[in-house]
Amino acid sequence: MKRNFIEHYFFLTLTISFLFWAEILSQPDTSKIEGKEFKVWKVPNISNGAEFYFSPDGQSMIGNAKFDDDSSHQVYTLKLDGTEIKRINSIGEDACSYYFPCGKKIIWTSTRDNLDLPKGDWSNAKDYPTGAELYISDLNGENIVRLTHNKYYDAEVSVSPDGKKILFTRQIDGKCDLWVMDADGTNERQVTFTEEWQEGGSFYLNDNETIIYRAWLRKDDGKRGTPMTIFTIKDDGTSLKQITHDDGTNWAPHPAPDGDHFVFIRVLPPFNFEIFLMSISTGEQVRLTYNNAFDGFPVISPDGKLLAFSSNRDEPKGVRKLSPYLMDISSLNLGPKE
Repeated sequence: MKRNFIEHYFFLTLTISFLFWAEILSQPDTSKIEGKEFKVWKVPNISNGAEFYFSPDGQSMIGNAKFDDDSSHQVYTLKLDGTEIKRINSIGEDACSYYFPCGKKIIWTSTRDNLDLPKGDWSNAKDYPTGAELYISDLNGENIVRLTHNKYYDAEVSVSPDGKKILFTRQIDGKCDLWVMDADGTNERQVTFTEEWQEGGSFYLNDNETIIYRAWLRKDDGKRGTPMTIFTIKDDGTSLKQITHDDGTNWAPHPAPDGDHFVFIRVLPPFNFEIFLMSISTGEQVRLTYNNAFDGFPVISPDGKLLAFSSNRDEPKGVRKLSPYLMDISSLNLGPKE
């Protein structure tokens, strides 16, 4: 913002001082968290659930879970306190899901209309379910509209902050790329065209045109501890930028509402999944979780005050069942900037 500075040196100096300290105070205060976690608590009543995303009002979440009467993982919504659990779909197998910013619609992935195809494996890029399609519904799972009609893997879906565009990963003949369509399912267009990289796990930043995503090299498909890199790109395929520059696994980025920071997973030796916070502009990284269990799928709430993630930290050793957790990150000042 431009300011109308007058000739008095005193006021100029005072203003510069104010702006300097305002900038300092607007940055995340990392000194309080290095070496320890903020307050963390488990969301109750969810059985074997992961990859939960916040509703626009920050009061609910949507994600995948598998209860005793489920034959496979299904999409569920719930309140942050673990109440009002609601299954959205009951046909086929479900995967990635997301809220529209209006708070009245959701989008999700399912094999419900391709039950004749091989089930595949959601965690194996060499065997992704080829019948995975994208669907929109209301919050009760009603008024379903199918958006894609093909035999590809269409998943890892999210919605732009303005609600105008749907972002997803499509795999064709073993090759994953980022795709975008309009909110009504029309005007599909491909964003990435690389032969050597497998792109996915993408989200829009708050400018509604920049995408953050992770990718790995096709030659590393199926490799334990797969090296992964985080990039940003405009949704017209321009302005590709590499964000992480090490040879490790940098996975599952999700943007903060401040427009600069994002959370992601770094796999630390020997094989420890931990959540980090990173600034796109400065490259500074700060570790947020300190636990030898799996901590993954980090997501920041719309107001920047909560971190949701999936973990097996309270399970017996060797049990991989995941549950959603919340962390209070309100002191990091990651909320929307005016």
